[in-house]
Amino acid sequence: MPRQLHVTIDSFPLTKAFNISRGAKTAADVVTCTITEDGKSGRGECVPYPRYGETVEGVRDTIQSFHDAIASGMSRDELQSAMAAGAARNAIDCALWDLEAKLSGTRASSTACRMLPRPVPTAVTISLGEPADMAAEARAHASQKLLKVKVGTSDDRARMHAVASAAPNAEIILDANEGWDEGNIREHLLLAAELHVGLIEQPLPAGKDEILAHIPRPVPICADESVHTRADLDSLLGRYDAINIKLDKTGGLTEALKMRDRARELGFGVMIGCMVGSSLAMAPAVLLAQDADWVDLDGPLLLARDQSPGLVYSGSLVSPPSADLWG
Repeated sequence: MPRQLHVTIDSFPLTKAFNISRGAKTAADVVTCTITEDGKSGRGECVPYPRYGETVEGVRDTIQSFHDAIASGMSRDELQSAMAAGAARNAIDCALWDLEAKLSGTRASSTACRMLPRPVPTAVTISLGEPADMAAEARAHASQKLLKVKVGTSDDRARMHAVASAAPNAEIILDANEGWDEGNIREHLLLAAELHVGLIEQPLPAGKDEILAHIPRPVPICADESVHTRADLDSLLGRYDAINIKLDKTGGLTEALKMRDRARELGFGVMIGCMVGSSLAMAPAVLLAQDADWVDLDGPLLLARDQSPGLVYSGSLVSPPSADLWG
């Protein structure tokens, strides 16, 4: 019997609005791909991102258009050349990983990881808001080892001071989501260095970041919107110090593993990040994160409800997925 493909759109409400420089969201709208063969089902979840021209309906339709190819037994390697990187390919790729594990009885980690996977420390994200509100949220999470702080306005000095003061023992990543410009980046970088910020993520718009090659970078700069797949890495040399790998950008775990290894060869630090999705979306990324310098996989912690079973979070740690969840 040929493989069967089933695609659904799901929405997971957030516990509260999540704000970044581009706007706010109150729910995680995801597309779930399920591929069934010989009574076993593999699942993959993706989070379509409007910043990259994606919609949940469009991604669903793109996945559906590959029904015949998947039914005919398309492999993960064949998928890489047949479909462009992005959320749709991510859902199919991760579903195929999961299906392979279910059919073989061998965990996906035996292929994806060099060693037995372990819990990894993840950042907790502080949403963009007024300085006092961000300080209160940072204070509530001050015991965490790593805080990812959303900034990206014309003047983030008060926010940076507020969060650093509220969580003095946490390492801080500032994520500007392309919200700074040539007029304010030097000032923000200098203050970040004074406050001992550990990393700054995507301060300038993708394609408008040439200045990074010509100004001092007292805090390491991480590319996010500027990097999607291995093909982008060489162009980042001299401007960025690290890259953020997200499965919804790379188009799945298959490309992400190769991208991580190539980034290491080129000397980049590696962050493993996520869109706001459920534990099913994070599960393969936890395996990818085993060799990362920074991990930002707290998406399920923002949800009012999650998958069941979901990932297990304890303090700063997120554990590898159970077989019932994924892989």
